[in-house]
Amino acid sequence: MKLIRFGEPGRERPGLQLDGGERIDASAFGQDYDEAFFGGGGLGALRDWAAREAPRAPRLPAGTRLGPPIRRPSKIVCVGLNFRDHAAESGMALPGEPVLFFKASSAIVGPNDALVLPRDSTKVDWEVELAIVIERTASYVTVEQAPDHIAGYTLHNDYSERAFQLERGGQWVKGKSADTFAPLGPYLATRDAIPDPGRLRMWLSVNGTMRQDSTTANMIFGVAALVSYISQFMTLLPGDVVSTGTPAGVGLGMKPPVYLKEGDLVELGIDGLGESRQRVVAFA
Repeated sequence: MKLIRFGEPGRERPGLQLDGGERIDASAFGQDYDEAFFGGGGLGALRDWAAREAPRAPRLPAGTRLGPPIRRPSKIVCVGLNFRDHAAESGMALPGEPVLFFKASSAIVGPNDALVLPRDSTKVDWEVELAIVIERTASYVTVEQAPDHIAGYTLHNDYSERAFQLERGGQWVKGKSADTFAPLGPYLATRDAIPDPGRLRMWLSVNGTMRQDSTTANMIFGVAALVSYISQFMTLLPGDVVSTGTPAGVGLGMKPPVYLKEGDLVELGIDGLGESRQRVVAFA
């Protein structure tokens, strides 16, 4: 299944994207895609509802705004330096264990919403990433158990303000959490729809120029290993997001570095997870 949410910001309703690309309103299902939904067997119930009701559910008109495909999770756990080529372009050794940091859930927006440059920002960068969405509470799970705790996957652009992240002291979270810095979607593809998350092409372009073009096969730590590892240090709740890192091609790694400016267009995609686009606008 492909789960979507649509409508005005803050007032999104649940929907589904069908196999042919048609999008339907699933409001009649009666539940949003949040912690209670994922933790309470919602995916199975939604699948049953769709089998009965999808043929007669209201169709969404073309141009309907898509919101993030999940309602605000309790946390976004991100993994840094998880691609061999990205570690190399950053001039850093491969990590012996996953590098973890948080991103504020208030940064989440829809896949095609504008990227708003934060006040006083000078070095806003892009990062295409595969994001995991948790279905079942995960605490001290093994690598073998981890896949059973995953609801599915979605496309994430882990925007970063590098000056805030690297030059202002403290932890990376400051450079990762501005409003609009976590566009998710266009949809959440359930785990059965992505049988091998370790072999997905991922790409990102800026103003039509390809900047990132890689595959999740270049990840140092795979999906199951990351869920298991993180669960040793914190409980992952249903609906939580784990963002698995970005490949080479970020602006920081260019010589000289290149950062986003007002008017730029960022487009990105991952096999099986669709595409998104964000126009860069100034802070108002």
